[in-house]
Amino acid sequence: MMYDNLLSIKPVPIEVVTYQGIPLTFLRLDKIHSIVSGNKYFKLKHNLIEAVESGYKQVLTFGGAFSNHIAATAHAASLVGLNSTGIIRGEEIGNPTLAFAKSEGMQLAFIDRATYRNKNEPGYLDSLKNEFEDFYLIPEGGTNALAIKGTKEIIQLIPGNYKTISCCVGTGGTMAGLIEGSSNDQKILGFSVLKGDWIRDEVKQWTEKENWDINIDYHFGGYAKWKQPLIDFINDFRQETNIPLDPVYNGKMVYGVVDLIRKDKLNPNYLMIIHSGGLQGIEGFNQRFGNIIET
Repeated sequence: MMYDNLLSIKPVPIEVVTYQGIPLTFLRLDKIHSIVSGNKYFKLKHNLIEAVESGYKQVLTFGGAFSNHIAATAHAASLVGLNSTGIIRGEEIGNPTLAFAKSEGMQLAFIDRATYRNKNEPGYLDSLKNEFEDFYLIPEGGTNALAIKGTKEIIQLIPGNYKTISCCVGTGGTMAGLIEGSSNDQKILGFSVLKGDWIRDEVKQWTEKENWDINIDYHFGGYAKWKQPLIDFINDFRQETNIPLDPVYNGKMVYGVVDLIRKDKLNPNYLMIIHSGGLQGIEGFNQRFGNIIET
């Protein structure tokens, strides 16, 4: 069956490490697939099945020039026999993420940032159908109802004795799925990688449950922004635990987890940390900023 290459994932390991005397338990979603790893696998799976079974020939999605979602969608679409188009925010540039997407057959179209803000407007989407013919739309970051159906499945990989589950939050789809799949005695703790608390409203669109919270104190200036303490932490964490973290998502989340534990605001016992992947972005980050993350 054409889904076999996509749906056959590796077993998801649970890994316990100690960092500076703090015990930390990780669900290593980054290890489930060589390319479509982490939360991207769960977000894309049901969308691609729907696209194929509905008779579409291509998928179209949106993202930035260093987007994990763009890279994952390009590869996953090729695995199930679909063409793909990526609408990329900003001027045309060359980097490892976009080079990989193109190598997987994704057609790239670069648009200015003002136009990109219309990505959810029906009129603009209709104009794209005129330009690229009919397509199955996957939103920026992959978050929609089918994505949440997929990310809800992540909870099944976590033993029930883990009562606090932490994740990073971008568009909110992974966190919403975790919330929907969780039991009432579990708490989902998100760490926003974006500046501002508006992301709470995004998550509320997908769930009526209340066993969750989002920490907005560890974004390091906003999406894809960073400061030297974050980079130092990522490098030190890998040296001590052998777990790689990206600077856009998981690095910020794990930094926040460790900081809260040190301040006695978070108990490491029965805490599960979701490693959601994103490691493909490190190469492009280093290309842009000068190999500051050790690999």
